[in-house]
Amino acid sequence: MPSSLPRPLSGLPIRRLTRDDLVPCADLSEDRGWPRDEHRWGLLLAAGKAYGIDDPAGKGLVATCVVTPYGPDLAAIGMLLVAGRYGRQGVARHLMHQVIESTGGASLSLYATPEGRPLYAKLGFSAVGRTQRVSGHFRPPAQPDSKGTGTQPGPPDAASVTVRPATAGDLPAMIRLDSEVFGLDRMHLLARLPAFADHLRVAEEGGDIIGYAALWPSSESHVVGPLIARDTTTAKLLVLSLAGATDRPLRADIDARHTELLGWFEACGLEPGSSTTVMSLGNRAPSGDWTQRFAPLSVATG
Repeated sequence: MPSSLPRPLSGLPIRRLTRDDLVPCADLSEDRGWPRDEHRWGLLLAAGKAYGIDDPAGKGLVATCVVTPYGPDLAAIGMLLVAGRYGRQGVARHLMHQVIESTGGASLSLYATPEGRPLYAKLGFSAVGRTQRVSGHFRPPAQPDSKGTGTQPGPPDAASVTVRPATAGDLPAMIRLDSEVFGLDRMHLLARLPAFADHLRVAEEGGDIIGYAALWPSSESHVVGPLIARDTTTAKLLVLSLAGATDRPLRADIDARHTELLGWFEACGLEPGSSTTVMSLGNRAPSGDWTQRFAPLSVATG
């Protein structure tokens, strides 16, 4: 059926979305074959700046896009969605031009699907990395016990590391660690994490927080993210603790450079799925320490 989208497309009004738009945003996700994820939309609408185009036919939203700012010089772009009935009519390009302009020259980052990557490349974004999604029911792999019978589950021994539920008192240390790893302050996002996540864990050694991870609900699965850890063994310990707290399938978007962790997930029963390309626009050089960044909170927030 032909759409009623007016032309030229540059005349389509774009407005800021609010919490009142949560259900239409979820409807648009469902229209595109994505989980409704009203829970995640609530976080994005609270922590970021969301933009949308109303359907001139009065049928919800034509398109959405969310910008999550990290200070004045950097922002993450996510949830660029266009209703299927208005696809391939320049709506995404029109919205992205306006969104980029709204950031005032800040450097931008995003996670691009294979379908979206050509548009972002035309807008000047460059590929700087890749993530690999894994999902499925988690089954801890057997590790050899002292008799070599292979009956002890879990990652290699890390007796000096303790993983426990996070408390309110841990948040300042988590934010400090996160700032060191990312090279920027994400306090406005992480402060919402205790209320957003079903489970939140910290890894501790000698009284110091050396990692943290969250588990949050999405459709029929639980998502692991963010996953920040000093090393791969600590990341595995955090995942093991979170996996033991749910009967749902797990899902995670892992930085593809962490090949050991990806192999471990596969040994635990999770299968590789879609891959996204990390892309950037602007002059801000990458900072922080990628070796401790294993998974984002969401590909929508960077």
